[in-house]
Amino acid sequence: MTLYRIGLITVLLHLAFAGSRVTLSLFALSLGASAATVGLLMSLLAVVPMIFAVSWGRYIDRVGVRMPMYVGVLAVLGALLAAFAVPRLETLFIVSALSGSGFMFFHIAVNQAAGLIGEVRDRARNFTVLALAFSVSSFLGPMTAGFSIDWIGHRYTFLLYAVTLLITLAVMFARPINVPRHAAALKAGDKKRLSDLLRIPTLRRVFVVSGLLSMAWDLFTFVMPIHGSRLGLSASTIGLILGCFGAAVFVVRLALPALVHRLSEWKMLIAAMFISGLGLAMLPLVSDVALLMALAFVLGMGLGGAQPMIMALLYNKAPPGRGGEAVGVRTLLLNLSQAGIPLMFGALGAALGMAPVFWSMSAALLAGGWYARRGV
Repeated sequence: MTLYRIGLITVLLHLAFAGSRVTLSLFALSLGASAATVGLLMSLLAVVPMIFAVSWGRYIDRVGVRMPMYVGVLAVLGALLAAFAVPRLETLFIVSALSGSGFMFFHIAVNQAAGLIGEVRDRARNFTVLALAFSVSSFLGPMTAGFSIDWIGHRYTFLLYAVTLLITLAVMFARPINVPRHAAALKAGDKKRLSDLLRIPTLRRVFVVSGLLSMAWDLFTFVMPIHGSRLGLSASTIGLILGCFGAAVFVVRLALPALVHRLSEWKMLIAAMFISGLGLAMLPLVSDVALLMALAFVLGMGLGGAQPMIMALLYNKAPPGRGGEAVGVRTLLLNLSQAGIPLMFGALGAALGMAPVFWSMSAALLAGGWYARRGV
């Protein structure tokens, strides 16, 4: 039952984080921010985790997951309360950095927990349950953000998600999570070299593929509000489009237990990259809401099943006792891309429009799918 309690806590935290991320971008646009400014704002979600991710992973390997999960929730809660108390564009930059750091600290800890519960053969199931939790909140977060902004405004939407996090803390305190540390966990004084992980060929491929897929995911959630605003769509309509993406993620992850017995992890990742690349290429060519929702669903199907496979490969190939560090390295690489992608594509979108943004990411995914064929 520990795994399912972790899943519930993950749903609540990620719902608040995913919804507040959409609220951040739309609130900034309502305050007159340009696409480049919104890109800078979104990049701050990844900047601090980019710097500290590896050390956070090593720390979690040593101390366990319970305290880092509490700290992550409290950090996101503090950020949302700051956005409610001081609703200014300047404040949103602090909110972005603090909430992104808190969520990533929690994210490393909760993946470590999923990797340690049960036996090695249980990891695919564990990460599928965790991925389903993320997909539920990925669907509910943006959709509730859109409707809440239209009904009560940006400021009270932040407060609504803060209340959600208070409920999260109540659940955590009611029955604390107890996951033992890895028996082979390295001590604080042991030598830990990043090059040890990067020298493992399978881990290198996992890092590259997961980075590209995460970039595509975050690009869609970052660019879709801007693209939708330029098409004249309301916040609730944009939320519904993002919600279709989240619904597809949930559907494909629900089907994963049946698929993993028929297809290898690498074949599923390659398929995800090609499907997502084609979907992104088509997205700027349509403006009809129904077609946008359909394409969002296709992208969700392509990207949704990738994370459990990535995490299972990551933990299976990581050296004993360094699972948290491996997740930290992955987080470092993802956030390095995520910090630069909004800035680069925000500036590109401001200068040339949204089409080159989608097509550039599409080309990167198709090239990455070709590279990933080496893992088959």
